[in-house]
This record gives sequence, C-alpha cells and structure tokens, in this order.
Amino acid sequence: MAGALTRADLLGLEQYAEQRAQIRAEVMAHKKNRRVPVGPHATLYFEDRLTMRYQVQEVLRAERIFEAAGIQQELDAYNPLIPDGCNWKASFMLEFCDPDQGRDALARLAGIEDRVWVQISGQPRVLAIADEDIERTTDEKTSAVHFLRFELTTDMAAAVKAGTVVRLGIDHPAYRHQSELTTAACRSLARDLDCAG
Repeated sequence: MAGALTRADLLGLEQYAEQRAQIRAEVMAHKKNRRVPVGPHATLYFEDRLTMRYQVQEVLRAERIFEAAGIQQELDAYNPLIPDGCNWKASFMLEFCDPDQGRDALARLAGIEDRVWVQISGQPRVLAIADEDIERTTDEKTSAVHFLRFELTTDMAAAVKAGTVVRLGIDHPAYRHQSELTTAACRSLARDLDCAG
C-alpha cells in the first residue's frame, strides 16, 4: 500500500456511495490505533494511504466532483500527507470545547507546532517539521490545525519495527505533555516506514 494515490485508486461517486458504509467502518477501525492524544487539548492523527484515500473520496462525494481536473486537484492536496520513506505524517489538532477558551489558548500557543517531538527508545528526540504547504501561525496566534512530518533515521525505524517504546510529546512553555504510544499504535505506525538500511 505504498506510494501516492492516483485516479485509478479511487471509486466513482456512485460506486463509492454503494460501498461507503463498509469503507467508513474499516477506516474508522484503522484510525483508532493512529490517534494519539497528548495532554488534554492536543491530538495527533497519523495519516497514511488508507486515511488519505478515504479523505479524498469524502471530499469528492461532498463536493460532487467527477471531472478529471477536480479529482487531480484533490489528489495533489492530500498526497503530501502520505508517508513516503523514513517518516511519519500527522494532522495535529488543538481542540477546545469552549470557543472563548480556544481563542485565548491559540494566542498563548503560538509556535506549538514546532515543539512537537517523537522519541524512539532513548534515542534523540525528533522535532516535527510543520506546515510545509503554508504557514499557519501568525505573531498573534497559532492555528487549530497543523500538518506535521517526523523524519526518522533508519536505526529509529528499525527500532520501531522491532517493537521498542515510542514517546510523543510537546515541549512548549504554555503546554508540556507527553504520551507513550500503545503497542497497537506502534505496530500500525511501523508499517508507514519504508527505509533503506
């Protein structure tokens, strides 16, 4: 299941409508092990080819896009979120129930997307590379949604595949939390890593 998505990987609107319930159930079960909360308000959703295929199909369905140019535009938007080597890619969400609390928090958390890290079995922390498509933080506030890439070494990837402990954290002056990935999450994320060596 490696590589970028093409039009050949997608179902037509009618065919997708017929299979949508089953596809959705499969994707939701898959996503369960790829959602990693870090503290009370931050969550990383690790993306892969399956989650991005579902996302593209949902956009095409919602927008009733069936022309080749429109389909290609969505593929071009979502393909960069598919892991492509020795990396993990994730949607990073800052979530607050109260809109006023959220506005205040996003002002305090400017730059948080550059302070997200992973650490594999005592090796050095790897900081996320954030928002390679467009800048999502201003001097006044950060965005509630960011897109992150974690570039790992081949040794780190080998350790993940061998089942070592993986920690994920945020080291921002206004938000310091960390989590340990579950065994199921590590197994799922290990499949994203396609490194030589």
